[in-house]
Amino acid sequence: MSEYSIGVDLGGTNLRAAAVSSSGEVLAKISGRAELSQGRDTVIGDMISSIKNLRQECGANGFTGVGIGVPGFILLEQGVIIGSNNLPEFENFPIRDHIEQKLGASVILENDANAAALGEKWIGAGRGVDDLVLLTLGTGIGGGVISGGKVLHGFVGMAGELGHMTVVTNGNPCGCGNFGCLEKHASATAITAMAAMAHLGDNLTAQQVFELAKGGDERAKMIFESVGNALGIALATLVNIFNFPLYLLSGGVLGAWDQFAPSMLAEVKRRSFTFRNSPTRIERATLGNEAGLFGAAYLGGTHVHTSS
Repeated sequence: MSEYSIGVDLGGTNLRAAAVSSSGEVLAKISGRAELSQGRDTVIGDMISSIKNLRQECGANGFTGVGIGVPGFILLEQGVIIGSNNLPEFENFPIRDHIEQKLGASVILENDANAAALGEKWIGAGRGVDDLVLLTLGTGIGGGVISGGKVLHGFVGMAGELGHMTVVTNGNPCGCGNFGCLEKHASATAITAMAAMAHLGDNLTAQQVFELAKGGDERAKMIFESVGNALGIALATLVNIFNFPLYLLSGGVLGAWDQFAPSMLAEVKRRSFTFRNSPTRIERATLGNEAGLFGAAYLGGTHVHTSS
């Protein structure tokens, strides 16, 4: 059979794995909960058994390797996760080497947003584009930068933490130690916090705030306008720095595109000479929550392209 690799997407809630052919076809898939409350060994055991089951189902012939996408900062050379609020038990644990030993196979560890950016570049909205930026808008905000077809890692692997760009001077405090981070002003968590400050209701979800805005509630509409402004400042900065042809947005907040995009695009236009004078595209990503799986599988394939 043709070559295939296995991609694993480990999040704070779900653990998913898929065998993907070298042409991007999903051959088999396993989805389940990430049983973080059961401890690190249980989660790693689930990951290894998922990979083994997929390898058994698809056959040893043609298997090229494993890519794993995880939240947090990745020290690439060491193959360890640091600074992941979702996976505290994995802090400084040699997860890559441990899984490699158990499987007897090559494993590449990558930040989940970088993996998602790679997935979009491979078979999503970034197909045919070698330079792009992806912003993932969820509970927090992640980012991935693809330059020359490769993930831009920086010198230890921490590049692309776009959610921690400052967009509001002395803005809301962030767990990273900064004030005014993008994720504190444009994520789903930020939307619920702004709704509480605006007295829109008790413990509203970002989806409920979106429904209010769609229904014409002026305060809810202002929240999404504010989200758009914050994203616009970040995107204008990214456009000015990189001059890439494509900037993609993905994640749960994307459903509110019609509410935040007008103020976002107006802000980019106002703040970026480059944007006003080039055919730069700011668009929605297309793979949804599958992007990270595809990107992880891409990393596990023989066509892997990474840079350090």
